[in-house]
Amino acid sequence: MWVMSSSPSRVSRRRLFAWAAFVALALGLQVGCATLDERQRSWIFQPSDRTWYGGLAAAEGMQDVWINFRSRTAGAKGEPVKLHALWLPQDDPKAPVLLYLHGARYDVRGSSPRMRRMHELGFSVLGVDYRGFGRSSAGLPSETMAAEDARAAWDWLAHEHPQSKRFIFGHSLGGAIAVQLATEVADETGLIVEGSFTSIPDVVSTFRWGWLPVSPFITQRFDSASRIADVGSPVLVVHGSQDTLIRPELGQGLFERAREPKRFVLVEGGSHHNTNAVGQPLYRQALAELFGLSGTR
Repeated sequence: MWVMSSSPSRVSRRRLFAWAAFVALALGLQVGCATLDERQRSWIFQPSDRTWYGGLAAAEGMQDVWINFRSRTAGAKGEPVKLHALWLPQDDPKAPVLLYLHGARYDVRGSSPRMRRMHELGFSVLGVDYRGFGRSSAGLPSETMAAEDARAAWDWLAHEHPQSKRFIFGHSLGGAIAVQLATEVADETGLIVEGSFTSIPDVVSTFRWGWLPVSPFITQRFDSASRIADVGSPVLVVHGSQDTLIRPELGQGLFERAREPKRFVLVEGGSHHNTNAVGQPLYRQALAELFGLSGTR
Protein backbone atom coordinates (compact mmCIF):
# COMPACT_ATOMS: atom_id res chain seq x y z
CA MET A 1 0.00 0.00 0.00
CA TRP A 2 0.93 3.53 -0.02
CA VAL A 3 1.25 2.53 3.60
CA MET A 4 3.63 -0.30 2.90
CA SER A 5 5.38 0.82 -0.24
CA SER A 6 9.11 0.52 -0.67
CA SER A 7 9.10 3.95 -2.33
CA PRO A 8 10.26 7.07 -0.45
CA SER A 9 8.01 8.20 2.37
CA ARG A 10 7.20 11.47 0.64
CA VAL A 11 5.70 9.66 -2.35
CA SER A 12 3.80 7.32 -0.06
CA ARG A 13 2.39 10.25 1.89
CA ARG A 14 1.14 11.84 -1.32
CA ARG A 15 -0.63 8.58 -2.12
CA LEU A 16 -2.27 8.66 1.28
CA PHE A 17 -3.40 12.23 0.76
CA ALA A 18 -4.84 11.32 -2.64
CA TRP A 19 -6.59 8.30 -1.13
CA ALA A 20 -8.11 10.36 1.67
CA ALA A 21 -9.33 12.92 -0.84
CA PHE A 22 -10.89 10.16 -2.92
CA VAL A 23 -12.72 8.74 0.07
CA ALA A 24 -14.11 12.13 0.95
CA LEU A 25 -15.27 12.56 -2.64
CA ALA A 26 -16.66 9.04 -2.71
CA LEU A 27 -18.79 9.75 0.32
CA GLY A 28 -20.19 12.84 -1.31
CA LEU A 29 -20.93 11.08 -4.57
CA GLN A 30 -22.17 7.90 -2.86
CA VAL A 31 -19.76 5.67 -4.75
CA GLY A 32 -20.74 2.01 -4.56
CA CYS A 33 -19.15 -0.16 -1.88
CA ALA A 34 -17.70 -2.61 -4.39
CA THR A 35 -15.93 0.18 -6.28
CA LEU A 36 -14.57 1.68 -3.09
CA ASP A 37 -13.34 -1.72 -1.92
CA GLU A 38 -11.52 -2.39 -5.19
CA ARG A 39 -9.85 1.00 -5.11
CA GLN A 40 -8.71 0.46 -1.55
CA ARG A 41 -7.27 -2.94 -2.41
CA SER A 42 -5.43 -1.46 -5.37
CA TRP A 43 -3.95 1.44 -3.41
CA ILE A 44 -3.13 -0.57 -0.30
CA PHE A 45 -1.31 -3.41 -2.07
CA GLN A 46 -0.15 -1.67 -5.28
CA PRO A 47 0.40 -5.14 -6.80
CA SER A 48 2.90 -5.47 -9.62
CA ASP A 49 5.61 -7.68 -11.09
CA ARG A 50 8.18 -4.94 -10.57
CA THR A 51 10.93 -4.97 -8.00
CA TRP A 52 13.15 -2.44 -6.29
CA TYR A 53 16.32 -2.10 -8.35
CA GLY A 54 18.53 -3.27 -5.47
CA GLY A 55 16.54 -6.47 -5.11
CA LEU A 56 17.59 -8.01 -8.40
CA ALA A 57 21.20 -8.60 -7.40
CA ALA A 58 20.31 -9.74 -3.88
CA ALA A 59 17.84 -12.29 -5.26
CA GLU A 60 20.54 -13.95 -7.38
CA GLY A 61 21.19 -17.49 -6.20
CA MET A 62 17.91 -17.87 -4.32
CA GLN A 63 15.89 -20.94 -5.26
CA ASP A 64 12.47 -20.68 -6.93
CA VAL A 65 9.65 -22.41 -5.08
CA TRP A 66 6.12 -22.93 -6.40
CA ILE A 67 3.16 -23.42 -4.05
CA ASN A 68 -0.12 -24.67 -5.53
CA PHE A 69 -3.54 -24.78 -3.87
CA ARG A 70 -7.20 -24.04 -4.53
CA SER A 71 -8.63 -20.86 -3.10
CA ARG A 72 -11.41 -20.89 -0.53
CA THR A 73 -11.93 -17.13 -0.40
CA ALA A 74 -15.15 -15.52 -1.55
CA GLY A 75 -14.98 -14.52 -5.19
CA ALA A 76 -12.14 -16.93 -5.89
CA LYS A 77 -13.46 -20.14 -4.32
CA GLY A 78 -12.25 -23.22 -6.14
CA GLU A 79 -9.84 -21.35 -8.37
CA PRO A 80 -6.35 -22.83 -8.70
CA VAL A 81 -3.67 -20.60 -7.21
CA LYS A 82 0.05 -20.71 -7.94
CA LEU A 83 2.35 -18.75 -5.66
CA HIS A 84 5.96 -17.99 -6.44
CA ALA A 85 8.45 -17.86 -3.58
CA LEU A 86 12.19 -17.52 -3.08
CA TRP A 87 14.00 -19.97 -0.81
CA LEU A 88 17.33 -19.25 0.86
CA PRO A 89 18.41 -22.25 2.96
CA GLN A 90 21.14 -22.64 5.55
CA ASP A 91 23.77 -25.35 5.27
CA ASP A 92 22.69 -26.60 8.68
CA PRO A 93 19.48 -28.67 8.25
CA LYS A 94 18.62 -27.92 11.90
CA ALA A 95 18.58 -24.15 11.35
CA PRO A 96 15.38 -22.31 12.24
CA VAL A 97 13.10 -21.48 9.31
CA LEU A 98 11.55 -18.07 8.65
CA LEU A 99 8.49 -17.28 6.52
CA TYR A 100 9.06 -13.76 5.17
CA LEU A 101 5.91 -11.74 4.33
CA HIS A 102 6.66 -8.59 2.37
CA GLY A 103 4.85 -5.26 2.19
CA ALA A 104 3.30 -3.53 -0.79
CA ARG A 105 4.18 -2.41 -4.28
CA TYR A 106 7.23 -4.52 -5.19
CA ASP A 107 7.46 -8.26 -5.61
CA VAL A 108 9.40 -10.55 -3.30
CA ARG A 109 12.70 -9.77 -5.02
CA GLY A 110 12.44 -6.25 -3.62
CA SER A 111 12.69 -7.77 -0.14
CA SER A 112 15.63 -10.04 -0.95
CA PRO A 113 18.20 -7.76 0.79
CA ARG A 114 16.16 -7.98 3.99
CA MET A 115 15.75 -11.73 3.49
CA ARG A 116 19.53 -12.07 3.21
CA ARG A 117 20.04 -10.15 6.43
CA MET A 118 17.67 -12.51 8.24
CA HIS A 119 19.63 -15.37 6.67
CA GLU A 120 22.81 -13.87 8.13
CA LEU A 121 21.14 -14.08 11.54
CA GLY A 122 20.88 -17.85 11.15
CA PHE A 123 17.51 -18.46 9.47
CA SER A 124 16.62 -20.43 6.38
CA VAL A 125 14.23 -18.00 4.68
CA LEU A 126 11.18 -18.44 2.45
CA GLY A 127 9.82 -15.23 0.95
CA VAL A 128 6.50 -15.49 -0.88
CA ASP A 129 4.60 -13.31 -3.35
CA TYR A 130 0.86 -12.92 -2.79
CA ARG A 131 -1.53 -13.17 -5.71
CA GLY A 132 -1.12 -10.18 -7.99
CA PHE A 133 2.61 -9.87 -7.30
CA GLY A 134 5.57 -11.06 -9.32
CA ARG A 135 5.11 -14.48 -10.89
CA SER A 136 2.26 -15.58 -8.61
CA SER A 137 -1.27 -15.96 -9.95
CA ALA A 138 -2.77 -12.74 -11.26
CA GLY A 139 -5.55 -10.90 -9.50
CA LEU A 140 -6.31 -7.96 -7.24
CA PRO A 141 -5.15 -8.87 -3.73
CA SER A 142 -7.30 -8.43 -0.65
CA GLU A 143 -6.76 -8.82 3.07
CA THR A 144 -8.53 -12.19 2.95
CA MET A 145 -6.63 -13.45 -0.10
CA ALA A 146 -3.23 -12.41 1.26
CA ALA A 147 -4.01 -14.23 4.52
CA GLU A 148 -4.86 -17.35 2.54
CA ASP A 149 -1.65 -17.07 0.52
CA ALA A 150 0.42 -16.69 3.68
CA ARG A 151 -1.24 -19.77 5.16
CA ALA A 152 -0.45 -21.78 2.03
CA ALA A 153 3.22 -20.79 2.30
CA TRP A 154 3.23 -21.72 5.99
CA ASP A 155 1.74 -25.11 5.22
CA TRP A 156 4.48 -25.66 2.62
CA LEU A 157 7.13 -24.94 5.26
CA ALA A 158 5.45 -27.26 7.77
CA HIS A 159 5.38 -30.04 5.17
CA GLU A 160 8.96 -29.55 3.96
CA HIS A 161 10.55 -28.79 7.35
CA PRO A 162 8.38 -30.47 9.99
CA GLN A 163 11.17 -30.79 12.56
CA SER A 164 12.45 -27.21 12.29
CA LYS A 165 11.64 -24.30 14.53
CA ARG A 166 9.49 -22.09 12.32
CA PHE A 167 9.08 -18.33 12.65
CA ILE A 168 6.77 -15.82 10.98
CA PHE A 169 8.21 -12.47 9.89
CA GLY A 170 6.31 -9.54 8.38
CA HIS A 171 7.52 -6.13 7.26
CA SER A 172 5.09 -3.20 7.10
CA LEU A 173 1.83 -4.42 5.53
CA GLY A 174 3.33 -7.90 5.73
CA GLY A 175 3.44 -7.44 9.50
CA ALA A 176 -0.35 -7.30 9.63
CA ILE A 177 -0.56 -10.42 7.46
CA ALA A 178 1.98 -12.09 9.77
CA VAL A 179 -0.05 -11.25 12.88
CA GLN A 180 -3.18 -12.79 11.37
CA LEU A 181 -1.30 -15.93 10.34
CA ALA A 182 0.16 -16.32 13.81
CA THR A 183 -3.35 -16.30 15.28
CA GLU A 184 -4.45 -19.07 12.91
CA VAL A 185 -1.63 -21.56 13.42
CA ALA A 186 -0.34 -23.26 16.56
CA ASP A 187 3.06 -24.48 15.42
CA GLU A 188 5.01 -21.24 15.12
CA THR A 189 7.99 -20.74 17.43
CA GLY A 190 7.78 -16.97 17.28
CA LEU A 191 6.41 -13.89 15.51
CA ILE A 192 8.56 -10.98 14.32
CA VAL A 193 7.06 -7.78 12.90
CA GLU A 194 9.02 -4.79 11.64
CA GLY A 195 7.73 -1.34 10.77
CA SER A 196 4.12 -2.42 11.20
CA PHE A 197 0.99 -0.96 12.78
CA THR A 198 -2.15 -1.50 14.82
CA SER A 199 -4.64 -1.03 11.94
CA ILE A 200 -5.08 0.76 8.63
CA PRO A 201 -7.54 3.28 10.16
CA ASP A 202 -4.93 4.08 12.81
CA VAL A 203 -2.32 4.68 10.11
CA VAL A 204 -4.66 6.95 8.17
CA SER A 205 -5.37 8.95 11.34
CA THR A 206 -1.68 9.91 11.63
CA PHE A 207 -1.61 11.75 8.31
CA ARG A 208 -2.46 15.33 7.48
CA TRP A 209 -6.02 14.54 6.49
CA GLY A 210 -6.51 12.01 9.25
CA TRP A 211 -9.32 14.05 10.74
CA LEU A 212 -11.60 13.02 7.87
CA PRO A 213 -14.27 10.52 9.06
CA VAL A 214 -13.19 7.73 6.71
CA SER A 215 -12.69 4.87 9.16
CA PRO A 216 -16.18 3.32 8.75
CA PHE A 217 -15.60 3.11 5.00
CA ILE A 218 -12.23 1.33 5.13
CA THR A 219 -12.84 -2.25 4.03
CA GLN A 220 -9.24 -3.48 4.22
CA ARG A 221 -8.71 -2.82 7.91
CA PHE A 222 -5.80 -5.13 8.80
CA ASP A 223 -6.76 -4.82 12.46
CA SER A 224 -3.67 -6.29 14.09
CA ALA A 225 -4.49 -4.55 17.37
CA SER A 226 -7.52 -6.78 17.93
CA ARG A 227 -5.65 -9.94 16.90
CA ILE A 228 -2.18 -9.86 18.39
CA ALA A 229 -3.29 -10.84 21.90
CA ASP A 230 -4.35 -14.18 20.39
CA VAL A 231 -0.82 -14.99 19.23
CA GLY A 232 0.39 -17.89 21.35
CA SER A 233 4.15 -17.55 20.78
CA PRO A 234 6.73 -14.93 21.81
CA VAL A 235 6.42 -11.67 19.87
CA LEU A 236 9.23 -9.38 18.73
CA VAL A 237 8.18 -5.94 17.47
CA VAL A 238 10.90 -3.85 15.78
CA HIS A 239 10.50 -0.24 14.66
CA GLY A 240 12.74 2.57 13.46
CA SER A 241 12.77 5.76 15.49
CA GLN A 242 12.82 7.82 12.27
CA ASP A 243 10.03 5.93 10.50
CA THR A 244 7.90 8.76 9.13
CA LEU A 245 5.63 6.46 7.12
CA ILE A 246 4.46 4.18 9.92
CA ARG A 247 5.09 6.08 13.11
CA PRO A 248 6.90 4.32 15.96
CA GLU A 249 3.92 4.78 18.30
CA LEU A 250 1.90 2.46 16.06
CA GLY A 251 4.50 -0.27 16.53
CA GLN A 252 4.58 0.48 20.24
CA GLY A 253 0.80 0.22 20.39
CA LEU A 254 0.92 -3.17 18.69
CA PHE A 255 3.56 -4.36 21.15
CA GLU A 256 1.52 -3.22 24.15
CA ARG A 257 -1.44 -5.36 23.05
CA ALA A 258 0.65 -8.54 22.67
CA ARG A 259 0.90 -11.15 25.41
CA GLU A 260 4.09 -11.98 27.25
CA PRO A 261 6.73 -13.03 26.45
CA LYS A 262 7.39 -10.15 24.11
CA ARG A 263 9.94 -7.49 23.31
CA PHE A 264 9.91 -4.08 21.64
CA VAL A 265 13.08 -2.92 19.90
CA LEU A 266 13.31 0.72 18.83
CA VAL A 267 16.17 1.14 16.36
CA GLU A 268 17.60 4.63 16.72
CA GLY A 269 17.97 6.28 13.33
CA GLY A 270 16.05 3.55 11.55
CA SER A 271 13.60 4.53 8.81
CA HIS A 272 10.75 2.54 7.33
CA HIS A 273 13.17 1.02 4.84
CA ASN A 274 16.55 0.68 6.57
CA THR A 275 15.65 -0.40 10.12
CA ASN A 276 16.48 -4.02 9.33
CA ALA A 277 20.00 -3.05 8.23
CA VAL A 278 20.69 -0.45 10.91
CA GLY A 279 19.31 -2.66 13.65
CA GLN A 280 21.18 -5.92 12.94
CA PRO A 281 23.06 -5.94 16.29
CA LEU A 282 19.82 -5.29 18.17
CA TYR A 283 18.09 -8.00 16.17
CA ARG A 284 20.80 -10.48 17.08
CA GLN A 285 20.52 -9.65 20.76
CA ALA A 286 16.71 -9.81 20.80
CA LEU A 287 16.63 -13.14 18.95
CA ALA A 288 18.98 -14.63 21.52
CA GLU A 289 17.16 -13.24 24.55
CA LEU A 290 13.55 -13.75 23.45
CA PHE A 291 13.78 -16.92 21.35
CA GLY A 292 16.97 -18.48 22.64
CA LEU A 293 18.59 -18.40 19.22
CA SER A 294 22.11 -18.07 20.53
CA GLY A 295 23.51 -19.80 17.48
CA THR A 296 22.79 -16.83 15.20
CA ARG A 297 25.83 -15.30 13.60
